[in-house]
Amino acid sequence: MSGRVVHFEIPFDDGDRARSFYREAFGWQLMDLPGMSYTLATTGPTGEEGATEPGFINGGMLRRQNPNDTPVMVIEVDDIDAALAKIESLGGQTLLGRQQVGEMGWAAYFKDVEGNSMGLWQSV
Repeated sequence: MSGRVVHFEIPFDDGDRARSFYREAFGWQLMDLPGMSYTLATTGPTGEEGATEPGFINGGMLRRQNPNDTPVMVIEVDDIDAALAKIESLGGQTLLGRQQVGEMGWAAYFKDVEGNSMGLWQSV
C-alpha cells in the first residue's frame, strides 16, 4: 500500500557510540551492511517480509553527511519518479533522485513545504 511510513533513518557522527546507545536503550538488533556504510536497525519481531506485529517499523543508521541532518521518515510509494513530480508540483523539492538500493528497490529524498527532509521507497 502506497503512502505508509515504512522505514526510518538516524544519522550519526560516531557509529559505534550511536549503535551502542540504541542497542542498550531500546534493545534494537543492529546489523552493519558490508560495503554500504549502513546499519540496519530491527526494532521488533521481524520475519523475511518485515515486521511480524503491527505498530512498529524498522530502520537504519548512517553517517551524518552535514551538520543539519536529522532523523528521516521513509514513505513507500508505487513510483518514485511520479511521487517526486507530484511533490515538486505541490511546492516540495527533490534532494536526491531515484537511487537503486541493491536488489531490494529504490530510494529518493525530498524536502517538504515546511523544510523537512523525508525519504521515499519503491520496492522492486
